[in-house]
Amino acid sequence: MKSVFADTHFWIAFLDARDPWHAKAGAISQGLGRVWTVTTDAVLSEVLTFLSAYGVETRRRAAAFARGALARPDVEVVPQTRETFLSALALYEARPDKTYSLVDCLSMQIMRERRIRQILTHDQHFAQEGFTVLMRE
Repeated sequence: MKSVFADTHFWIAFLDARDPWHAKAGAISQGLGRVWTVTTDAVLSEVLTFLSAYGVETRRRAAAFARGALARPDVEVVPQTRETFLSALALYEARPDKTYSLVDCLSMQIMRERRIRQILTHDQHFAQEGFTVLMRE
């Protein structure tokens, strides 16, 4: 089964009908068919942090989404470890000319380690590192 990485931008767009990328995220998700989706604890943490300001109901849905992602057989949530943190930190330090977040660096390192080329995001930082960004204008 083909593997794709799901970034924070994708999950937020997929979950929030008010997000300008919502329709695109749904269409791309449908178009991929059956895939093995990889994400990380750090990405889920960013999603929960972003959606925390949207009120009680959104917080409930966000928490249910995170628990669901952890339980789905077709989604792998890579845990944060000291090793993955240090790997991300090394990339962060190696790219002082970029504006990559540490979570982006972690995602990039996980993708390289697992030889995943495609990412569900509209964040062009990933294209700068040679990955295929699936959510485009």
